Amino acid sequence: MDPAARALANKICGDVVFAEYPGKTLKKWRQIFEISQKELANKLNVSPSVISDYEGDRRKSPGIAFIRKFIEALIELDKERGYKTVSKYRDLIDSFQVDIILDMKEYDLPVNSLEFRDLIEGEDVVYNDRYVNGHTVIDSIKAILTLNSYDFYRLYGFTTERALIFTKVSSGRSPMIAVRVANLKPAVVVLNSISADKVDKIAAKIAEIEKIHLIATEMNTNEMIKVLRKNFK
Repeated sequence: MDPAARALANKICGDVVFAEYPGKTLKKWRQIFEISQKELANKLNVSPSVISDYEGDRRKSPGIAFIRKFIEALIELDKERGYKTVSKYRDLIDSFQVDIILDMKEYDLPVNSLEFRDLIEGEDVVYNDRYVNGHTVIDSIKAILTLNSYDFYRLYGFTTERALIFTKVSSGRSPMIAVRVANLKPAVVVLNSISADKVDKIAAKIAEIEKIHLIATEMNTNEMIKVLRKNFK
């Protein structure tokens, strides 16, 4: 198996085995791979209802044998598509400036942006009701000075439905302009080290246009990462 594919397979397996709701985690990864229940069922030689029942936690938690077959099927279908998802994972782990990304995590279950805001002691700058499936904590100064458009795309991990958290923010204008010109848009943007009343008006306007939940927080960055890691599995 391709080394990146094996690394990704191990990550998926760990996510499923340690998840509180394994079925929902299986569903999350199937959707990340953009594979339908029917496609996966055909690959596994089972009916789509079997996949649906596992993903909905209506069946007994899948055993390790089924989990292995499930993951292998995802990887095999992705291989048939030219490793579309595996290549993204390879990009995330190879040759990236790790000092720019302070933390990156995918969640087992979607989290409402209001719950996310409260956990990091944030204030709404522009509210939009969104859900996040993960977060990326970014050194905003290094990111804006060094990342090209493709690098910026890689900050999204496996899904755009995530929170991009920019640290060392003075006004928020530069991060939001970077979000504005990018093809992909996050569900939530967090401006760290700034209060809501200090956020630039243009930054807020961009959030309104793009329907992004824009949050400001003055919580210590390291403490924020610890809180997110502790609460979102």
